[in-house]
Amino acid sequence: MENNTNWSIDNTHSEIAFKVKHMMISTVTGYFEDFEATAKTDGDNFNNAVIEFSAKTASINTKNKDRDAHLRSDDFFNSEKFPEMKFVSKSFVGDKLVGDLTIRDVTKEVTLNADLNGIAVDPYGQTKAGFEITGELNRKDFNLTWSSVTEAGSIVVSDKVKLAVDVQFTKQS
Repeated sequence: MENNTNWSIDNTHSEIAFKVKHMMISTVTGYFEDFEATAKTDGDNFNNAVIEFSAKTASINTKNKDRDAHLRSDDFFNSEKFPEMKFVSKSFVGDKLVGDLTIRDVTKEVTLNADLNGIAVDPYGQTKAGFEITGELNRKDFNLTWSSVTEAGSIVVSDKVKLAVDVQFTKQS
């Protein structure tokens, strides 16, 4: 397999989101606003595509300035010391995308569900591929270890983080 077709992410039609339970009663959604991704495929076939993704941790946005500042601090991402999180795929078969995720100074293998929604040609003649990628990870595996408990004993921020990534790739000529 050649992996000779290059795809780049279409940032205006892509979204990198995560959801975390707050105090076990509500969910906070956050986004990374500065990100890049590429895919290398054999023609238009994404089976065994090589996918790389990175996001600037300082670009985190949860629609709350104080919370975002806390997430950039050493309690979580430490954006100053670790400006980027990165994912590099190892295999992509069926709807399972397996790769190494690096957050801070920790790299761990993760398995994500990746659904190819389809490949279409847009009005400008560009070939696009749309994916929905979902998964769950434990933030403490990546040294995002800050923890606090309410007076009633609920955990303020859950350890489980759900990823919801909607990506549109553009085929490079």
